[in-house]
Amino acid sequence: MTGYDVAVLGGGAAGLMAAIAAGQRGRRVVVLERSDRVGRKILISGGGRCNFTNLHAAPDRYLSANPAFCISALARYTPADFIDLVVRHGIAYHEKELGQLFCDGSARQIVDLLLAECRAAGVAVHTGSRISAVDRRTGGGFDVVLEGSAVESGVVVVATGGLSVPKMGATGFGYQVARSFGHRVVPTRAGLVPLTLGEPEATLFGDLAGVSLPVAVRCGPGAFGGGLLFTHRGISGPPVLQVSSHWEPGAFIDLDLAPGRDVAAALRAARDRQPQAPLSSGLAGLLPARLARRLAEEVFGNRPLRQYRAADLTAIGDRLGTWRVRPMGTEGYRTAEVTLGGVDTRELSSSTMESTLAPGLYFTGEVVDVTGHLGGYNFQWAWASGHAAGTAV
Repeated sequence: MTGYDVAVLGGGAAGLMAAIAAGQRGRRVVVLERSDRVGRKILISGGGRCNFTNLHAAPDRYLSANPAFCISALARYTPADFIDLVVRHGIAYHEKELGQLFCDGSARQIVDLLLAECRAAGVAVHTGSRISAVDRRTGGGFDVVLEGSAVESGVVVVATGGLSVPKMGATGFGYQVARSFGHRVVPTRAGLVPLTLGEPEATLFGDLAGVSLPVAVRCGPGAFGGGLLFTHRGISGPPVLQVSSHWEPGAFIDLDLAPGRDVAAALRAARDRQPQAPLSSGLAGLLPARLARRLAEEVFGNRPLRQYRAADLTAIGDRLGTWRVRPMGTEGYRTAEVTLGGVDTRELSSSTMESTLAPGLYFTGEVVDVTGHLGGYNFQWAWASGHAAGTAV
Protein backbone atom coordinates (compact mmCIF):
# COMPACT_ATOMS: atom_id res chain seq x y z
CA MET A 1 0.00 0.00 0.00
CA THR A 2 1.16 3.53 -0.71
CA GLY A 3 1.09 6.40 1.76
CA TYR A 4 -2.14 8.11 2.77
CA ASP A 5 -3.20 11.32 4.41
CA VAL A 6 -5.54 9.44 6.73
CA ALA A 7 -5.57 5.84 7.92
CA VAL A 8 -8.79 4.79 9.62
CA LEU A 9 -8.44 1.70 11.80
CA GLY A 10 -11.78 -0.10 11.79
CA GLY A 11 -14.54 -0.42 9.20
CA GLY A 12 -17.52 -0.08 11.50
CA ALA A 13 -20.02 2.77 11.77
CA ALA A 14 -17.63 5.35 13.25
CA GLY A 15 -14.69 4.41 11.07
CA LEU A 16 -16.62 4.51 7.80
CA MET A 17 -18.22 7.84 8.72
CA ALA A 18 -14.81 9.33 9.58
CA ALA A 19 -13.40 8.04 6.26
CA ILE A 20 -16.31 9.49 4.27
CA ALA A 21 -16.03 12.92 5.89
CA ALA A 22 -12.26 13.00 5.34
CA GLY A 23 -12.50 11.76 1.76
CA GLN A 24 -15.09 14.40 0.93
CA ARG A 25 -12.53 17.00 1.96
CA GLY A 26 -10.05 15.70 -0.60
CA ARG A 27 -7.93 13.65 1.76
CA ARG A 28 -6.37 10.37 0.58
CA VAL A 29 -8.01 7.91 2.95
CA VAL A 30 -7.66 4.20 3.62
CA VAL A 31 -9.88 2.11 5.89
CA LEU A 32 -8.14 -0.90 7.42
CA GLU A 33 -10.66 -3.46 8.71
CA ARG A 34 -9.51 -6.55 10.58
CA SER A 35 -12.48 -8.73 9.58
CA ASP A 36 -13.26 -10.09 6.14
CA ARG A 37 -15.96 -7.45 5.59
CA VAL A 38 -16.89 -4.06 6.96
CA GLY A 39 -19.91 -3.22 9.08
CA ARG A 40 -20.42 -6.61 10.69
CA LYS A 41 -22.05 -5.20 13.82
CA ILE A 42 -24.26 -2.97 11.68
CA LEU A 43 -25.53 -6.04 9.85
CA ILE A 44 -26.70 -7.80 13.04
CA SER A 45 -28.11 -4.71 14.72
CA GLY A 46 -31.81 -4.12 15.23
CA GLY A 47 -32.70 -7.70 14.44
CA GLY A 48 -31.11 -7.28 11.02
CA ARG A 49 -32.88 -3.99 10.26
CA CYS A 50 -30.41 -1.62 11.94
CA ASN A 51 -31.73 0.85 14.51
CA PHE A 52 -29.56 3.48 12.83
CA THR A 53 -30.39 6.50 15.02
CA ASN A 54 -32.80 7.90 17.58
CA LEU A 55 -34.78 11.12 17.12
CA HIS A 56 -34.20 11.99 20.78
CA ALA A 57 -30.41 11.71 20.78
CA ALA A 58 -29.13 14.23 23.33
CA PRO A 59 -26.21 14.36 25.77
CA ASP A 60 -28.33 13.20 28.71
CA ARG A 61 -28.82 9.85 26.95
CA TYR A 62 -25.09 9.03 27.22
CA LEU A 63 -22.86 7.79 30.03
CA SER A 64 -19.24 8.84 30.46
CA ALA A 65 -16.77 9.74 33.20
CA ASN A 66 -16.75 13.13 31.43
CA PRO A 67 -20.46 13.71 30.64
CA ALA A 68 -20.02 17.01 28.79
CA PHE A 69 -17.62 15.53 26.23
CA CYS A 70 -20.28 14.31 23.80
CA ILE A 71 -22.13 17.63 23.56
CA SER A 72 -20.09 19.18 20.74
CA ALA A 73 -20.08 16.24 18.33
CA LEU A 74 -23.77 15.44 18.86
CA ALA A 75 -24.72 19.07 18.24
CA ARG A 76 -22.77 19.28 14.98
CA TYR A 77 -23.97 16.01 13.44
CA THR A 78 -27.56 15.29 14.42
CA PRO A 79 -30.05 12.50 13.72
CA ALA A 80 -31.52 14.74 11.02
CA ASP A 81 -28.17 14.78 9.23
CA PHE A 82 -27.99 11.01 9.05
CA ILE A 83 -31.66 10.77 8.10
CA ASP A 84 -30.94 13.10 5.17
CA LEU A 85 -28.23 10.67 4.05
CA VAL A 86 -30.63 7.72 4.36
CA VAL A 87 -33.26 9.56 2.31
CA ARG A 88 -30.76 10.52 -0.40
CA HIS A 89 -29.95 6.84 -0.83
CA GLY A 90 -33.62 5.95 -1.16
CA ILE A 91 -33.75 3.82 1.97
CA ALA A 92 -37.24 3.47 3.43
CA TYR A 93 -37.39 3.59 7.22
CA HIS A 94 -39.85 3.74 10.09
CA GLU A 95 -40.04 4.77 13.71
CA LYS A 96 -40.62 1.72 15.85
CA GLU A 97 -41.08 3.41 19.23
CA LEU A 98 -39.51 6.06 21.42
CA GLY A 99 -37.75 7.72 18.50
CA GLN A 100 -36.00 4.55 17.31
CA LEU A 101 -35.55 4.52 13.52
CA PHE A 102 -35.14 1.25 11.61
CA CYS A 103 -34.75 0.33 7.96
CA ASP A 104 -37.92 -1.07 6.43
CA GLY A 105 -35.69 -3.53 4.63
CA SER A 106 -32.30 -4.77 5.74
CA ALA A 107 -29.33 -3.45 7.71
CA ARG A 108 -27.35 -4.27 4.58
CA GLN A 109 -28.79 -1.05 3.14
CA ILE A 110 -26.90 1.03 5.71
CA VAL A 111 -23.63 -0.77 4.97
CA ASP A 112 -24.21 -0.31 1.23
CA LEU A 113 -24.91 3.38 1.83
CA LEU A 114 -21.62 3.81 3.70
CA LEU A 115 -19.63 1.92 1.07
CA ALA A 116 -21.23 3.95 -1.72
CA GLU A 117 -20.27 7.15 0.06
CA CYS A 118 -16.72 5.81 0.51
CA ARG A 119 -16.46 5.10 -3.22
CA ALA A 120 -17.76 8.53 -4.11
CA ALA A 121 -15.21 10.12 -1.77
CA GLY A 122 -12.33 8.05 -3.18
CA VAL A 123 -11.79 6.11 0.04
CA ALA A 124 -9.79 2.86 -0.24
CA VAL A 125 -11.25 0.04 1.90
CA HIS A 126 -9.11 -2.97 2.80
CA THR A 127 -10.49 -5.91 4.77
CA GLY A 128 -8.48 -8.69 6.41
CA SER A 129 -5.98 -6.08 7.63
CA ARG A 130 -4.33 -7.45 10.76
CA ILE A 131 -2.72 -4.46 12.48
CA SER A 132 -0.13 -5.16 15.16
CA ALA A 133 0.95 -1.63 16.11
CA VAL A 134 0.80 2.06 15.35
CA ASP A 135 4.17 3.84 15.55
CA ARG A 136 5.11 7.48 15.32
CA ARG A 137 7.40 8.22 12.36
CA THR A 138 10.56 10.18 13.03
CA GLY A 139 9.79 12.71 10.31
CA GLY A 140 6.14 13.07 11.27
CA GLY A 141 3.05 10.98 10.69
CA PHE A 142 2.57 7.34 11.57
CA ASP A 143 3.37 3.81 10.48
CA VAL A 144 0.44 1.42 10.78
CA VAL A 145 2.16 -1.94 11.09
CA LEU A 146 0.45 -4.85 9.34
CA GLU A 147 1.47 -8.46 8.83
CA GLY A 148 4.50 -8.18 6.57
CA SER A 149 4.01 -4.53 5.65
CA ALA A 150 3.23 -1.05 6.93
CA VAL A 151 1.00 1.82 5.84
CA GLU A 152 2.38 5.33 6.07
CA SER A 153 -0.18 7.95 7.05
CA GLY A 154 -0.17 11.57 8.09
CA VAL A 155 -2.86 10.97 10.70
CA VAL A 156 -4.55 7.92 12.22
CA VAL A 157 -8.18 7.59 13.30
CA VAL A 158 -8.72 4.73 15.75
CA ALA A 159 -12.26 3.40 15.29
CA THR A 160 -11.69 -0.20 16.31
CA GLY A 161 -14.74 -0.49 18.57
CA GLY A 162 -14.91 -2.04 22.00
CA LEU A 163 -14.98 -5.55 23.42
CA SER A 164 -18.66 -6.36 22.86
CA VAL A 165 -19.61 -9.33 20.66
CA PRO A 166 -16.16 -10.90 20.17
CA LYS A 167 -17.54 -13.30 17.54
CA MET A 168 -17.94 -10.21 15.34
CA GLY A 169 -14.20 -9.58 15.62
CA ALA A 170 -14.17 -7.27 18.64
CA THR A 171 -10.77 -6.87 20.29
CA GLY A 172 -9.10 -4.49 22.72
CA PHE A 173 -6.63 -3.25 20.11
CA GLY A 174 -7.85 0.35 20.25
CA TYR A 175 -7.13 0.48 23.97
CA GLN A 176 -3.67 -0.96 23.28
CA VAL A 177 -2.97 1.84 20.81
CA ALA A 178 -4.21 4.44 23.27
CA ARG A 179 -2.00 3.18 26.07
CA SER A 180 1.03 3.01 23.77
CA PHE A 181 0.71 6.78 23.31
CA GLY A 182 0.26 7.44 27.03
CA HIS A 183 -3.53 7.61 27.18
CA ARG A 184 -5.53 6.49 30.16
CA VAL A 185 -8.36 4.03 29.59
CA VAL A 186 -11.44 4.18 31.80
CA PRO A 187 -12.01 0.58 33.03
CA THR A 188 -14.21 -1.31 30.60
CA ARG A 189 -17.17 -3.62 31.22
CA ALA A 190 -20.11 -5.02 29.30
CA GLY A 191 -23.03 -2.63 28.83
CA LEU A 192 -26.60 -3.03 27.57
CA VAL A 193 -26.36 -6.67 28.54
CA PRO A 194 -28.65 -9.28 30.18
CA LEU A 195 -28.21 -9.82 33.92
CA THR A 196 -27.70 -13.19 35.57
CA LEU A 197 -29.33 -14.12 38.87
CA GLY A 198 -28.03 -16.01 41.87
CA GLU A 199 -29.99 -17.54 44.73
CA PRO A 200 -32.76 -17.38 45.72
CA GLU A 201 -33.95 -15.83 42.45
CA ALA A 202 -32.23 -18.42 40.25
CA THR A 203 -34.37 -21.17 41.79
CA LEU A 204 -37.49 -19.04 41.95
CA PHE A 205 -37.38 -17.86 38.33
CA GLY A 206 -35.00 -20.28 36.63
CA ASP A 207 -37.62 -22.34 34.78
CA LEU A 208 -39.67 -19.33 33.65
CA ALA A 209 -37.48 -18.72 30.60
CA GLY A 210 -39.58 -17.14 27.86
CA VAL A 211 -42.04 -15.46 30.23
CA SER A 212 -42.23 -11.70 29.74
CA LEU A 213 -44.08 -8.83 31.36
CA PRO A 214 -44.04 -5.02 31.51
CA VAL A 215 -41.95 -3.73 34.41
CA ALA A 216 -40.16 -0.68 35.72
CA VAL A 217 -36.51 -1.25 36.70
CA ARG A 218 -34.30 0.99 38.79
CA CYS A 219 -30.64 0.92 39.78
CA GLY A 220 -29.11 4.06 41.22
CA PRO A 221 -29.91 6.96 38.87
CA GLY A 222 -31.06 4.64 36.09
CA ALA A 223 -34.81 4.00 35.85
CA PHE A 224 -36.39 2.40 32.78
CA GLY A 225 -39.69 0.83 31.78
CA GLY A 226 -40.57 -1.82 29.23
CA GLY A 227 -40.78 -5.54 28.74
CA LEU A 228 -38.70 -7.79 31.00
CA LEU A 229 -37.89 -11.28 29.72
CA PHE A 230 -36.93 -14.18 31.96
CA THR A 231 -34.04 -16.24 30.56
CA HIS A 232 -32.44 -19.52 31.58
CA ARG A 233 -29.74 -17.59 33.45
CA GLY A 234 -31.52 -14.45 34.59
CA ILE A 235 -33.38 -11.50 33.12
CA SER A 236 -33.23 -9.54 29.88
CA GLY A 237 -35.38 -7.22 27.80
CA PRO A 238 -34.95 -3.50 27.03
CA PRO A 239 -35.30 -2.09 30.57
CA VAL A 240 -32.87 -4.66 31.97
CA LEU A 241 -30.33 -3.94 29.23
CA GLN A 242 -30.70 -0.24 29.95
CA VAL A 243 -30.25 -0.56 33.69
CA SER A 244 -27.27 -2.92 33.26
CA SER A 245 -25.19 0.09 32.23
CA HIS A 246 -25.82 1.57 35.69
CA TRP A 247 -25.41 -1.69 37.62
CA GLU A 248 -22.11 -2.62 39.24
CA PRO A 249 -21.21 -5.91 40.95
CA GLY A 250 -22.77 -6.19 44.38
CA ALA A 251 -25.49 -3.62 43.73
CA PHE A 252 -29.22 -4.27 43.95
CA ILE A 253 -31.83 -3.51 41.34
CA ASP A 254 -35.48 -2.82 42.13
CA LEU A 255 -38.26 -4.25 39.96
CA ASP A 256 -41.82 -3.01 39.86
CA LEU A 257 -43.59 -6.09 38.50
CA ALA A 258 -46.93 -4.32 38.06
CA PRO A 259 -46.15 -0.69 37.14
CA GLY A 260 -49.09 1.66 37.23
CA ARG A 261 -51.31 -0.95 38.88
CA ASP A 262 -52.91 -0.83 42.33
CA VAL A 263 -52.19 -4.45 43.16
CA ALA A 264 -53.92 -4.44 46.53
CA ALA A 265 -57.11 -2.99 45.08
CA ALA A 266 -57.09 -5.49 42.22
CA LEU A 267 -56.65 -8.38 44.64
CA ARG A 268 -59.42 -7.08 46.91
CA ALA A 269 -61.75 -6.91 43.91
CA ALA A 270 -60.78 -10.47 42.92
CA ARG A 271 -61.44 -11.60 46.50
CA ASP A 272 -64.88 -10.00 46.45
CA ARG A 273 -65.74 -11.72 43.16
CA GLN A 274 -64.34 -15.16 43.96
CA PRO A 275 -63.44 -15.52 47.64
CA GLN A 276 -62.75 -19.25 47.26
CA ALA A 277 -60.31 -18.76 44.34
CA PRO A 278 -56.61 -19.19 45.15
CA LEU A 279 -54.29 -16.20 45.32
CA SER A 280 -52.65 -17.34 42.07
CA SER A 281 -55.97 -16.67 40.31
CA GLY A 282 -56.04 -13.08 41.56
CA LEU A 283 -52.39 -12.51 40.64
CA ALA A 284 -53.02 -13.92 37.17
CA GLY A 285 -55.05 -10.81 36.44
CA LEU A 286 -51.88 -8.78 37.00
CA LEU A 287 -49.02 -11.04 35.96
CA PRO A 288 -48.36 -13.82 33.43
CA ALA A 289 -50.04 -16.99 34.67
CA ARG A 290 -46.80 -18.98 35.18
CA LEU A 291 -45.21 -16.18 37.18
CA ALA A 292 -48.39 -15.57 39.18
CA ARG A 293 -48.58 -19.26 40.13
CA ARG A 294 -44.89 -19.40 41.06
CA LEU A 295 -45.04 -16.35 43.31
CA ALA A 296 -48.26 -17.46 44.93
CA GLU A 297 -46.94 -20.93 45.68
CA GLU A 298 -43.37 -20.11 46.66
CA VAL A 299 -43.58 -16.65 48.20
CA PHE A 300 -47.05 -15.59 49.29
CA GLY A 301 -48.80 -18.88 50.04
CA ASN A 302 -51.46 -19.97 47.60
CA ARG A 303 -54.43 -19.91 49.92
CA PRO A 304 -58.03 -18.99 49.04
CA LEU A 305 -58.34 -15.24 48.62
CA ARG A 306 -60.86 -14.99 51.48
CA GLN A 307 -58.06 -15.93 53.91
CA TYR A 308 -56.02 -12.80 53.06
CA ARG A 309 -56.73 -9.68 55.11
CA ALA A 310 -56.57 -6.23 53.53
CA ALA A 311 -53.18 -5.71 55.18
CA ASP A 312 -51.91 -8.96 53.62
CA LEU A 313 -52.98 -7.85 50.17
CA THR A 314 -51.35 -4.45 50.70
CA ALA A 315 -48.10 -6.19 51.68
CA ILE A 316 -48.26 -8.33 48.52
CA GLY A 317 -48.76 -5.19 46.43
CA ASP A 318 -45.81 -3.49 48.11
CA ARG A 319 -43.59 -6.50 47.46
CA LEU A 320 -44.53 -6.67 43.78
CA GLY A 321 -43.89 -2.96 43.44
CA THR A 322 -40.40 -3.07 44.96
CA TRP A 323 -39.03 -6.52 44.21
CA ARG A 324 -35.35 -6.15 45.12
CA VAL A 325 -32.78 -8.52 43.65
CA ARG A 326 -29.00 -8.59 43.62
CA PRO A 327 -27.81 -9.83 40.21
CA MET A 328 -24.95 -12.30 40.27
CA GLY A 329 -23.38 -10.76 37.17
CA THR A 330 -23.99 -10.15 33.48
CA GLU A 331 -23.90 -12.30 30.35
CA GLY A 332 -20.66 -10.49 29.52
CA TYR A 333 -19.25 -9.20 26.27
CA ARG A 334 -20.62 -12.23 24.40
CA THR A 335 -24.11 -10.71 24.32
CA ALA A 336 -23.40 -7.09 25.27
CA GLU A 337 -24.59 -4.39 22.89
CA VAL A 338 -21.76 -2.04 23.85
CA THR A 339 -18.64 -1.59 25.95
CA LEU A 340 -18.76 0.83 28.87
CA GLY A 341 -15.59 2.79 29.55
CA GLY A 342 -12.81 3.28 27.04
CA VAL A 343 -10.27 5.92 26.05
CA ASP A 344 -10.41 8.70 28.63
CA THR A 345 -12.11 11.67 26.96
CA ARG A 346 -10.31 14.16 29.20
CA GLU A 347 -7.30 13.56 26.94
CA LEU A 348 -9.22 14.16 23.68
CA SER A 349 -10.59 17.25 21.98
CA SER A 350 -14.38 17.20 22.19
CA SER A 351 -14.70 19.06 18.88
CA THR A 352 -12.25 16.98 16.80
CA MET A 353 -11.64 13.71 18.73
CA GLU A 354 -7.90 14.39 18.43
CA SER A 355 -5.53 13.25 21.15
CA THR A 356 -4.12 16.04 23.27
CA LEU A 357 -1.11 13.82 23.98
CA ALA A 358 -0.28 12.70 20.42
CA PRO A 359 -1.21 15.22 17.71
CA GLY A 360 -2.48 13.51 14.58
CA LEU A 361 -4.00 10.59 16.51
CA TYR A 362 -7.81 10.50 16.77
CA PHE A 363 -10.20 8.20 18.64
CA THR A 364 -13.85 7.80 17.74
CA GLY A 365 -16.90 5.62 18.32
CA GLU A 366 -17.18 2.85 20.88
CA VAL A 367 -13.46 2.82 21.73
CA VAL A 368 -14.05 6.18 23.47
CA ASP A 369 -15.58 6.43 26.96
CA VAL A 370 -19.03 7.47 25.73
CA THR A 371 -21.90 4.97 25.86
CA GLY A 372 -25.46 5.65 24.78
CA HIS A 373 -28.78 4.25 25.91
CA LEU A 374 -30.40 1.41 24.02
CA GLY A 375 -32.30 2.36 20.89
CA GLY A 376 -30.05 3.86 18.22
CA TYR A 377 -28.13 6.23 20.48
CA ASN A 378 -24.82 4.43 20.03
CA PHE A 379 -25.09 4.55 16.26
CA GLN A 380 -25.74 8.27 16.50
CA TRP A 381 -22.59 8.64 18.60
CA ALA A 382 -20.68 6.68 15.96
CA TRP A 383 -21.94 8.94 13.17
CA ALA A 384 -21.38 12.15 15.15
CA SER A 385 -17.94 11.32 16.55
CA GLY A 386 -16.78 9.84 13.25
CA HIS A 387 -17.93 12.95 11.41
CA ALA A 388 -16.16 15.18 13.96
CA ALA A 389 -12.88 13.37 13.38
CA GLY A 390 -13.30 13.16 9.61
CA THR A 391 -13.93 16.87 9.22
CA ALA A 392 -10.85 17.70 11.31
CA VAL A 393 -8.13 15.47 9.85
